[in-house]
Amino acid sequence: QQQQQQQQQHRPMAVHLVAGGAAGLVESSLCHPFDTVKTRLQLQQSPSLGMAATAPPTAISVASIANTGTNAPSATATLSRRRRAFSSVTTTQGLTAGRPPVVAAAAAAVSQPMQPPTGAVGMARSIVAHEGIPSLYKGLTAVWSAVVPKMSIRFVSFEWYRNQLGSVHRRHYAPAHASSSSSSSSSSSASSSSSGQQYPRSVNFVAGLASGLTEAVLVVTPAEVCKIRMQSQRLQPLEPDRRKYTHAAQTATVIVREEGIGALWRGVVPTMMRQGCNQAVNFTTYNAIKDSIVQYRRENGGGNKADTYGLKPHESLILGGLSGGLGPIANNPLDVVKTRQQRQIVAEGISPKYHGVLQSCLLIAKEEGTSALWKGIGPRLARIMPGQAITFATYEIVSKELSHYL
Repeated sequence: QQQQQQQQQHRPMAVHLVAGGAAGLVESSLCHPFDTVKTRLQLQQSPSLGMAATAPPTAISVASIANTGTNAPSATATLSRRRRAFSSVTTTQGLTAGRPPVVAAAAAAVSQPMQPPTGAVGMARSIVAHEGIPSLYKGLTAVWSAVVPKMSIRFVSFEWYRNQLGSVHRRHYAPAHASSSSSSSSSSSASSSSSGQQYPRSVNFVAGLASGLTEAVLVVTPAEVCKIRMQSQRLQPLEPDRRKYTHAAQTATVIVREEGIGALWRGVVPTMMRQGCNQAVNFTTYNAIKDSIVQYRRENGGGNKADTYGLKPHESLILGGLSGGLGPIANNPLDVVKTRQQRQIVAEGISPKYHGVLQSCLLIAKEEGTSALWKGIGPRLARIMPGQAITFATYEIVSKELSHYL
């Protein structure tokens, strides 16, 4: 049993690498629709600002339809489909009098204010009605291309940072408490070693913070930029069906060609703040409660029933979901700012609308109200909480199985 405990504590980094990648792949495949709904809600501006403010220059106009000639029927069908989806269009006499039927229909559609869908359920229904169920998975290729390295980096870097910080803590802090440590029983010491309790919460917190910052710079920010550009397509009701961004590699290529390679790291500061906060809270909460559960079980004679990592699968599932929900509640404004910054396309010589964390927060609150900083919190929690539950449960199961071979 002593040898088994040492194997638990000193697993190879390859185990964390593979288990983390597998966990991210499973989680992203199951939970991505929630992220698409969240992104659309966060990009949605108040009606007073005008939905056309963010519409691309390729949006259908009355003039373009007037000049369509033989293509008028297809344009009419497109407008009819948009009108049925978003609002019931009534003909306005001032716009339709004495005009051809196609132009009159277009003018009536443009004259009516578009009512954006409200809430997560309304947005999901709108996406499915206008774009189809597969559109809920827009940007998934960008997530897939990044999720394996992101999760691998997250868990590997967390273990590495924690080992390094733990060594520093033991050298400079533990000797001062040697007397209290020696008074503990040998069985308690063994339990502490196998459950990871030799790492104080401060070490877990800093290691989680550092791992979040690391993944944000190396993987998350470029992947988020590509994902948001893909998810935000056809955001407006009159946008054409042609898509500028098709998949992750093509999206990254277009962004670099048109805006420079630095555009892939647009919004890196709020992304770092968001990821750092998330992982600091996530790993600290998860490990603290896990240690308490394992310690309670062993003190009550249930130590031999615990699995290799100290938690049973259903315990990892519940604990991962609870710990995963704390970070988003605290840092949702950062996520809104990140989404707005990464969505905007900045032309050369023109100052972007959102160009800093504080400036963006103040501007959003001024134009749309403070509540706008919490847009998408519902679908974000609906995505992250089960996502983290799946992530930690998958990670524990895969790492347990791999420990038999590595």
